[in-house]
Amino acid sequence: MPAPTVIETYKTLSEQYKAQYETLQKRHNALSILRLVIVIAAIALYYNFGTTYNYISLVIAIILTLAFLMLMKIHQQTGNKKLFAKTLQTINEEEFAYLTTQKLSFYDGAVFAQDNHAYSADLDLFGKRSLYQHLNRTATEMGREVLADNLLKAAAPDTIIEVQKATAELTTKLEDRQALYAAGKIANDNEGIYKQLVNWTEEDNSNVPKTLLVLCYILPAGLIIAIAMYFMTKQDIYWSIINKLVPLNLVIYFIQFKNIRKALFSTEKINEMLKSYASMLFQIETASYESTYLKGLQEKLKTDKTQASVLLQELGGIFSKMETVQNPFSAFAMNGLFLYHIHQLNNLNKWKQKHKKQVTQWLQVIGSFEMLNCIANLKYNNPSFCFPRINNNHKISFENLGHPLIADDKRVCNDVSFEDNRFIILTGSNMSGKSTFLRTLGVNMVLAGMGAPVCATTADIHPLSIFVSMRQSDSLADSESYFFAEVKRLKYIMEQLKDEVCFVLLDEILRGTNSDDKRSGTIGVIEKIIKRKAIGAIATHDLEVCLTTDQHPGILTNQCFEVEIINNELVFDYKLRVGICKNKSATFLMKKMEII
Repeated sequence: MPAPTVIETYKTLSEQYKAQYETLQKRHNALSILRLVIVIAAIALYYNFGTTYNYISLVIAIILTLAFLMLMKIHQQTGNKKLFAKTLQTINEEEFAYLTTQKLSFYDGAVFAQDNHAYSADLDLFGKRSLYQHLNRTATEMGREVLADNLLKAAAPDTIIEVQKATAELTTKLEDRQALYAAGKIANDNEGIYKQLVNWTEEDNSNVPKTLLVLCYILPAGLIIAIAMYFMTKQDIYWSIINKLVPLNLVIYFIQFKNIRKALFSTEKINEMLKSYASMLFQIETASYESTYLKGLQEKLKTDKTQASVLLQELGGIFSKMETVQNPFSAFAMNGLFLYHIHQLNNLNKWKQKHKKQVTQWLQVIGSFEMLNCIANLKYNNPSFCFPRINNNHKISFENLGHPLIADDKRVCNDVSFEDNRFIILTGSNMSGKSTFLRTLGVNMVLAGMGAPVCATTADIHPLSIFVSMRQSDSLADSESYFFAEVKRLKYIMEQLKDEVCFVLLDEILRGTNSDDKRSGTIGVIEKIIKRKAIGAIATHDLEVCLTTDQHPGILTNQCFEVEIINNELVFDYKLRVGICKNKSATFLMKKMEII
């Protein structure tokens, strides 16, 4: 379990935000009641003026109307603050539950799973209780994608070092991290909304013709003048002009209605998400950072005059105004008088023309910050994890290496090094921990490759490409046997080893054939792997395979997990030892269960 101070911090924060939420809820309710009282009072005063022509009643009614409008804004702001406090309360409650009960309420990224990826399926990167789900603290679709991409492909060594520095800084900024997370969670982003926005930036504009745009200024201006003159003079000519201009405006509106609907249809329900994106960008823009990497991300948000957050807020405002077209009564009035929605369509087109190329970049910055926050959250929740030293000498070593997803009180750690011997032949009885150890190596190498801390006290890593063969399956659809699937996997790995030194993990390969064939095949694979200078480990039950180390001293080494029988019970300590496994568990276990 993480340090008590971490758990206590989440508990304290959840209580603080709960109290803040309750205070804001009371204020929100009080403002609602006050608004209702003001509305009733204003209506009564307007009625009084209408019947008595008491101008004092009119003045007070106007003042109350202005007060009502001001209260509407305050009420909305209070509602936003209330929602923000509630979201922060939820975030801290989720972290507290995660650390104390291992409850996972985070998106599991199953959609990103790739069965044919070099290591994704074998290391359980995506899906229920996966590494992705444990790491994920993203709230946007771009953030989810960036996190997945970084798990699937290691960064360049220089980038890893910069990411380590950035996340080390973010680890200390809990309030900033949670504020960004909360701003995203409020709008409930999803793939559909995200793709709508991206697709919209790539679509051609439905531009309003210039001649028509000129009319959209002249006709409403003429109509307003005609209305004013009619009320001042009561002359029929102005009423006649009004009766002609309103239908003309509506005809122009209906001509452009298709383009207005098209703009709205392709971006349905995007307004709230844009506000959320803008809020997240504002959090990033206004934060102060020392890290070069974080400052570089902030630089991508800078425009000539206006902040990216303001521009996205402006875009959200345009979409919000355009959405009023869906109310037929307001659409009829606003366009009959002012051609309102054609002006908004023009504003939308002008915004798009200026900034469409920047939108994806802004979203990528949000996604990158969310990914970094995920890594920082991992480090914050696990202070004992270390950032590995990065080298380019093909050296890989860990002290007290453990699986990051196993609870502290159940995790058994081991030292392992690939410096003196590049490849380990790993033996051990069933349930002794071989497969878990291979996954431990793989998962920590993945974490190291994305700039994250690893579950070890110290580590020295060359971020090599990772290839794993641990979990193959047959395919009825492709008429492919388990054995053939595994052979294809091994061929794929061998092809990659032609071009570069890789980190390879193999677990009990060639299980779909007889013992002799399996043995000779396994030895052949090992021989070829070390010839191509791979680093890694292979788990096997075949003790004769271990004799291969005699032919390759200084390259191959035997290591094992042992089992003891104490008081007629199997006891596993999951500690890595030098040498070949001597004890057996299968026969003992089957006898104990009266199978044999």
